[in-house]
Amino acid sequence: MAAILIPAVQVCAAPFAELKPPTSEPGYLARLLINEAPFPGEQGYVSVEDTKAAMSQILWVVHSRIHHIPDGYRQEHIASIRTDDIFDIITAGGEKGQCDGFYRDPAGNLAAVPRVEERVRYLLSIANSGGKPGKFAGLLNYAQGLAEAYLKGGMSEADKFAGIRRVQNIQVTGRGYSWMTDRDYYSPGGRFIKIPNDQNGSLGGNRFFTLEAP
Repeated sequence: MAAILIPAVQVCAAPFAELKPPTSEPGYLARLLINEAPFPGEQGYVSVEDTKAAMSQILWVVHSRIHHIPDGYRQEHIASIRTDDIFDIITAGGEKGQCDGFYRDPAGNLAAVPRVEERVRYLLSIANSGGKPGKFAGLLNYAQGLAEAYLKGGMSEADKFAGIRRVQNIQVTGRGYSWMTDRDYYSPGGRFIKIPNDQNGSLGGNRFFTLEAP
C-alpha cells in the first residue's frame, strides 16, 4: 500500500501583544494611554511600573473630569465641556484639544492623527518579536486590559492623588485633573496646581495637576 502523505500544517504562534481596533472604544482608549506614556528607550521612561502608574493616573484624570467634580467647580471649568461620555472628554477641542491628536472626524467617529497609529504599530512590532514576551508586550497588554476593564466596570486601580489636600501652603481638592509633559514651562494655568515630586506628581514623563480648593 502506498504511503499517504499528509501535508504539513504551519502553526502560527499567537502574538505576545494585541490591541483592539483603533476605531473601537476599548482600542481607542488604550491608544490614548499608550500615546501618553513612555516605553523603554523613549524620553521619560523610568520603569515598567512607572509607565503603568502613568497610564492609570491618566485614566483617573479623564474619569474624574466626569465623576469627581469638586464642590465649587463646574465640569466646564475643568473639562471645557459638559458630558458624561469619556470619549467626549478625550476628544474635546479637536486635534489640538485636551488630548492632543485625539478627536472626532466630521462624521462624529473617534479618530486620531496618523502618528498615534504609526507609533502603535512600531511598539507592536517590537513586542511581538523575539522568543518570549517582554516589557513592550506587558505594557501594551496592560493598557488594553486597563481600557477594557474600565469600560466594563469603571476604575479598579487606586488613585494615587485622591488623598492630597495640601500642596506646599495651598489647600487643594485632591485627585488629578490635568496632565502635561513634565517641563517647567508647561502648565494648564487657571486654578490647576502642580503636584510636586514629593507627592509623586511626576509619572511616565508627565506632570499631573490637581485643583486649588475653592
